[in-house]
Amino acid sequence: MNCEVCQLKELEVEHFEIREVLRCILHTIVFHRALGLVRPKDIDLELFDITYVQCGDVELEKKIEEKIDQFISWVEKHPNKKSQICLSFYETKNKHPSWFNKTERLFWEHWYVNLHVTQHTKAHSGKSHHSKPMVDLGETVSEDRGVRREALEASLHEVLFQIIKFVNEKKDHVPPINEDIICFPCEITIPSSSDSPFGMDVFKRMLQTGHPTMLS
Repeated sequence: MNCEVCQLKELEVEHFEIREVLRCILHTIVFHRALGLVRPKDIDLELFDITYVQCGDVELEKKIEEKIDQFISWVEKHPNKKSQICLSFYETKNKHPSWFNKTERLFWEHWYVNLHVTQHTKAHSGKSHHSKPMVDLGETVSEDRGVRREALEASLHEVLFQIIKFVNEKKDHVPPINEDIICFPCEITIPSSSDSPFGMDVFKRMLQTGHPTMLS
C-alpha cells in the first residue's frame, strides 16, 4: 500500500501555547480526513485569531486530549527540545484467516507535527533602586512577546494551509470509504521517555515495520 508522508512546518511555541496549537493542527487534519456524517463544530482559539473545525466526535476529542496531555508531560521532562507528534491513518485487515482472528494495520498516511518548545525571559517585578531599568526591561519583553505571538500566528496559518494543500493534492492513496465510520482509524504517537531523537527513531521503525509504534 502506498503511504504518503507530510512533514509540517516547525513551530516555535511556549509551554502555555502547546495545547491550543496541537488541538488546532490535529483536529484540522482529522476533519479533512473525515468520512460520512459529521457534526462540524467551529472552535475559536483563545490565544490566536484563528478558527478551526472539529468533527464533533466525542471519543476522538477525548483521544486527542489524552495524547496532548501525554505530550505536555513529556515536554516538562525534556525542556527546550525539538519534538514531533505523528498522526497516522490506517486500515485494518485480517493477517491470516484463522480462528485467532489476527489483524494488521496498514498505514496509508503519516502527518508529522514539529514543535520547538522554548522558554522565554520573563519580566521582573518588585521594588528596586533600579526600578526604571526594570520597567524598561518589562516593556521590551512584552513587546518581544507580542511580536513573537504574531509570528507564531502567521506560521500556524501556514501550517493549516499546508494541511489543506496536501489533502487536496494527495488523494489516490486514500482507501475506499466505509459508510459505517465517521473518520478513518488513526493513532497518535508522541516521543518516548528515551533521549533518542524521536524523528530518527520513528524513521528507523518505519523502515523495519512500515509504521511507528504505539505509545504504551
